[in-house]
Amino acid sequence: MVGERAQGGAEAALRVGVFGTGALGFHHVRLCAALPGADLVGVHDVSPAAAGRAAEAHGARVFADPEELAAAIDAAVVAVPTVAHEAVAAPLLARGVHCLVEKPIAPDLESAGRLIAAAEEGGAVLGVGHVEFYNPAVQALLAARPGARFVEVQRLGVFSPRSLDVDVVLDLMIHDLQILQALDRTRVAEVRATGLAVLSDRIDIANARVAFASGCVANVTASRVSSERARKLRLFSPNRYYSLDYQAQEIKGYELGEPGTGVEAGAFGERAIVPADLPVTGGEPLKAELEAFFARCRGERVPFVDGEGGARALATALDVMRAIEA
Repeated sequence: MVGERAQGGAEAALRVGVFGTGALGFHHVRLCAALPGADLVGVHDVSPAAAGRAAEAHGARVFADPEELAAAIDAAVVAVPTVAHEAVAAPLLARGVHCLVEKPIAPDLESAGRLIAAAEEGGAVLGVGHVEFYNPAVQALLAARPGARFVEVQRLGVFSPRSLDVDVVLDLMIHDLQILQALDRTRVAEVRATGLAVLSDRIDIANARVAFASGCVANVTASRVSSERARKLRLFSPNRYYSLDYQAQEIKGYELGEPGTGVEAGAFGERAIVPADLPVTGGEPLKAELEAFFARCRGERVPFVDGEGGARALATALDVMRAIEA
């Protein structure tokens, strides 16, 4: 199969196609045209004008027939609307073409399951585009294994007509639900949530309380009707606190240290509060996501959101939606 041939030769460039060249797909085209180890074969979009703009900007070929593009590639980025993920990606996966499908993996768990089954059938890699997972600050926090007991997340954005085909839970909050599940891999024990439509006919602002079997509890807020943008995660563990700024890609930390070594020494008996910032090397998360996907296509083991991880995040997001409806 196409995908199997690609995995067999780690030094050969992966022949890549991009399906969907909208706002996000355009950036996938940009990066696929420039990344080492990838050979951008071409693009396809139901809008010839959108495909033409992306192709012209980055020296790619437009394929009017998606089947013709599918037959010429080893790997694909599927950046079409969520409702079309299965229709586009499942045939590619079944024939052995590795696929990076934008988040959420699918509109429902049944469709997500069929995508995972198609990948298994074709022996192909299925990745899900949870781009925030590849934020350098998130990777630094995950590497620290902080042992979270309480997490508070705010993801606030200004209103935009883009992505109104899904509610704010599947559009924005799902980023943080996936990261929470990467921090705590125990099952989700309870979900409580509230939300409402403000400027659209779908949920525009939502708050969820997610409890894990480990005892960790997370309070997550997502809004696309805020006056300013904010993306922050605060994590509390025994004797330690981290504040992660997604936009600045930095992590401020504090912990209880040895007596007399930090600020406000003696405030907790003989203990002192000392800085414990985590070092972060900045970078473009979407580029890191594609690099991880291509590495997985070559058989390398790197941090990655696969189909199962995408399905878990979707399941929790749907639990949040059901809690809101209740």
